[in-house]
Amino acid sequence: MFLCRLAKTITISITAIVVVTVVAFPAAILAQGAPGNEGPNARSGSASGGVVGVVDSVSASSFAVSTSAGQKVIIKEAPSTEYRKGTSATSANAITKGNSVLVLGIVNGQIITASQVIVQDADKGGPATSSAAGVIPFQRGVPSVKKQVGQIPANYSQGSGKIVSGTEANKATEAALDNYPGGIVDRVVELSNDEYEVHNIGVNWPHHIFVSHDFKVVGAF
Repeated sequence: MFLCRLAKTITISITAIVVVTVVAFPAAILAQGAPGNEGPNARSGSASGGVVGVVDSVSASSFAVSTSAGQKVIIKEAPSTEYRKGTSATSANAITKGNSVLVLGIVNGQIITASQVIVQDADKGGPATSSAAGVIPFQRGVPSVKKQVGQIPANYSQGSGKIVSGTEANKATEAALDNYPGGIVDRVVELSNDEYEVHNIGVNWPHHIFVSHDFKVVGAF
């Protein structure tokens, strides 16, 4: 009787271990393959990037921007935020409804904490700029366009490279948005060939913009 009970206990224990293993193992596989969890440049939080668009509204410590591809972005201002109009320094008072602005800072989804706000020429962020650049706005349920222009690094693979910040990220972001306005740059990655991959969200194309080390756009897909 004791042996029978012991055998039954061992069988139940083994079954429990097998069940736990079967449940846990696929979860680990899913986590490895989930978007944003692959490679050394995977985002674990906010990163340097930016947006260009037209100011919709202004409040005491923030303002709202619409991009030419239809994205709505909230810009949070801070005491350290720098303001420019062209190449001249200005103040937060220069940000008014209808201004076209380039915003550089820390991006978290559709919220950007601004390090720099640059008031641009009136037509820079307007609704015609995305279509003129070939940017394809996001449409729910419509798959991303498979299109490639220019030069893509020969050994490039998605998830490779190292996320950068500061001057490098700002210059690469500005170059990418000058060529392909309408999306939101949510990270900049330095690749092994010293070029930058600028990751662009909120549009159906392009998602990846490649910028040379001297900050000129060389390709996109």
